[in-house]
Amino acid sequence: MFDIKAIRDNPGAFDAGLAKRGVAPQAATILAMDEKRRALIARVQEVQTRRNNASKLIGKAKASGDEGEAVRVIAEVASLKEELQQGEEEERVLEQEITDFLSAIPNIPHDDVPVGADEADNVLHHSHGEPRTFNFEAKEHFDLGEDLGMMDFEIAAKMSGSRFVVLKKHLARMERALANFMLDIHTNEFGYEEIVPPLLVRDEAAYGTTQLPKFAEDLFKTDNGYWLIPTAEVPLTNLVRESIMDEAELPKRFTAFTPCFRSEAGSAGRDTRGMIRLHQFAKVEMVSVVTPGKSDEELLRMLSVAEEILKRLDIAYQVMTLSTGDMGFAAQRTYDIEVWLPGQNAFREISSCSVCGDFQARRMGARYRPTGEKKTQYVHTLNGSGLAVGRTMVAILENYQQADGSIAVPVALQPYMGGLETISKES
Repeated sequence: MFDIKAIRDNPGAFDAGLAKRGVAPQAATILAMDEKRRALIARVQEVQTRRNNASKLIGKAKASGDEGEAVRVIAEVASLKEELQQGEEEERVLEQEITDFLSAIPNIPHDDVPVGADEADNVLHHSHGEPRTFNFEAKEHFDLGEDLGMMDFEIAAKMSGSRFVVLKKHLARMERALANFMLDIHTNEFGYEEIVPPLLVRDEAAYGTTQLPKFAEDLFKTDNGYWLIPTAEVPLTNLVRESIMDEAELPKRFTAFTPCFRSEAGSAGRDTRGMIRLHQFAKVEMVSVVTPGKSDEELLRMLSVAEEILKRLDIAYQVMTLSTGDMGFAAQRTYDIEVWLPGQNAFREISSCSVCGDFQARRMGARYRPTGEKKTQYVHTLNGSGLAVGRTMVAILENYQQADGSIAVPVALQPYMGGLETISKES
């Protein structure tokens, strides 16, 4: 959501920012709606003043014994009341139209974000580690998992259809182990507060983090009106909705391990095999709530936390600065971490860390009061995967595979796997 006053003050800059995302100019339309709204507010206020003044005349007319004048003024007050109600209804309708219009416009990217049409225009920020190579032909994770008898897509399809998986035995434990490994690092070393949030949210929560209204088709909805969360970003960010925090309370840093649910409506034909793109998947999410001057610094900190997981697992990765055409709807800047997958001979996304400025905070009504000041300001929000658990498992299977089809367990993960060093059919 945007500050209309800021658009009014510099419409050219607003349209220039949208142009970087390939969006047509919107400022003129917004300001025309805003002008109509302000004129309507002025008219409603004028009618309210006339009604108040007329109401005072009723008593005076009755006190003077002028019943005719009293009847006339009563009728005038009734007419003004009706006009006032009509004006207030018109105002509500117009306010909603403006809100709906603004809700469909993506956030303005930071000035130094690379301008581009899609992922082909993303820019390498930095890389870490050397991609693994083998003296045998590397397999993809789904072949490895199925050969072990611990990853079953067929039985999942019988229950739920495509894009689901059943994990068994050591791979089932690995999902739990990875979540605990990530959460321990986030909470014990980087100060994130662990949260167990609801997995079902109302319209307001999904709207606050911009999943609604634009991306409704990407979500799953229950018959009684709840949305299944596509990521824990939704409930974690909404922890501060409709609140005013003291500056001393910030930053707030939250983390959660949850299942996530996505319809993948826009991903037909992509990654149809394996665990890269499922309807249900596990993820450890990070959310930060900070003062405006700290958000860019916080983004780099969040990125480093996500990177630390891969460093300890000793898996090569690269960090990409997303172009304006590849960033998410609410983001001002996004860094994607892409992990090396030997089976695919490619880097694939495993984490996305974004700063949203006050874009989500305006929707949620999330503010803070600067120290020593009475006036409040909107907070800035950030979110990032720390990491996608299923994709981390994919990365481990492909990077730690051995010639006989077994999987070496990363040293850092072994304590969480009961000391298990190798996953094989016999283990």
